[in-house]
Amino acid sequence: MISDSALFMFGIQGKSLLPQEIQWLKHPLTAGVILFSRNYEHPAQIRALVKTLRATAAHELLIAVDHEGGRVQRFRQGFTSIPPMAELGLAYDQNPENGLQLAQAMGYVMAYEIGDCDIDFSFAPVLDVQTDFSTIIGDRAFHTDVKHIAPLASAFYAGMRQAGTAGVGKHFPGHGNVVADSHIQLPVSNATLDNLQQTDLPPFVELIRKGIEAIMPAHILYEAVDNLPAGFSRVWLVDILRKQLGFDGCIISDDLDMAGAAAYGDMPARVKLAEKYCDLILLCNNHEHMQLAYASQTARPNQPRQARLQALKRHPQAHNSESYQSALATVRTFNATLFASGAEKSV
Repeated sequence: MISDSALFMFGIQGKSLLPQEIQWLKHPLTAGVILFSRNYEHPAQIRALVKTLRATAAHELLIAVDHEGGRVQRFRQGFTSIPPMAELGLAYDQNPENGLQLAQAMGYVMAYEIGDCDIDFSFAPVLDVQTDFSTIIGDRAFHTDVKHIAPLASAFYAGMRQAGTAGVGKHFPGHGNVVADSHIQLPVSNATLDNLQQTDLPPFVELIRKGIEAIMPAHILYEAVDNLPAGFSRVWLVDILRKQLGFDGCIISDDLDMAGAAAYGDMPARVKLAEKYCDLILLCNNHEHMQLAYASQTARPNQPRQARLQALKRHPQAHNSESYQSALATVRTFNATLFASGAEKSV
């Protein structure tokens, strides 16, 4: 079982473990590890690294990766290229039925391939709206029209589930309609909750209805709703997400080293804000800040949190090579079409 006091998912610095990272793997506050391109060479190497991580940890471990497709696909060589989700939206516009079948195949192939390396889940699908002015989201989103995002994301998520991995809907309550990139500054929006219920929230509502296991809130300040950004906000995470929308799954903070979070104090202060309402806190890159985060918390059992984290574990019995080959053929055909049409940068 995952530790009953687990809270943090941290990023390791390279392709082998540092002494401090070994200590964290044995720490009761550790829920898991997030992998990046810096940790990857080829599938056999990442399988060996994952095996080492699991063998080193004192408790069962969640291992995850940002592998949503397009610009955000951490593993390249030896993995199928997943195009930006906006390409699936364009395919859907041409033929909705085919577009949904393609989205499901993409979700299946992505999830199967990370699962084949014993990785539990990817931080996907993106539920944000595609806009011309949001450079951080842009073509990571399925569509420019909010009403088309839910069916596409639902199909992608269905493929992930069929391959045995959980889904993480992001970035609640929506990042596409703000200009600033929360990695480098705190985005501020004056949108009201009524506005957001029309422009951004519908895909989250639908994926919650479909049973998505986790939601990642955005480091965005919606001034008309609360005086704290969504990732730290009781209004957003308890009153709206838990109570109004009925979400009872895992809430995963975005990286606390992002500038959108850093505006709210040093690392211990950010952790204190996040742990009130989040089940899992991401510490992705900065070792010094990871040390401060761990030092700021005392391990305390939390069985409801433990159960929500445990639900993110991969289901290896869903691994079906025949279904994978069928979905892979669909994905490769689509990728070849993109390449032929001059969209090769997408794949």
